[in-house]
Amino acid sequence: MTYRNEATDLLFRAIGLLESDEECAAFLEDLCTIREIQDMAQRLQTAILLSEGRNYQTISSRAGVSTATISRVSRALNYGSGGYGLVIGKLVSQGEGDEN
Repeated sequence: MTYRNEATDLLFRAIGLLESDEECAAFLEDLCTIREIQDMAQRLQTAILLSEGRNYQTISSRAGVSTATISRVSRALNYGSGGYGLVIGKLVSQGEGDEN
């Protein structure tokens, strides 16, 4: 069973049209709650830290997430659709993925 349909594909195209951080922020602020945006940001930070080989304790402390969230992100990072890896690769190539 897939979640993809005409409405989700329209959402993906809309996101792809955004040309700046400001445009993305404006769209996400209208589309999502602040908590949803913060949760997505924490998941991305978690994925970055996992890809750097950080341990769960360090990630939990830095990203402010539970070990259950870390485990969920780890599964997606290792067995998901490749989205985290794609984005992390693009961030690193722009010099932005490093959390040191």
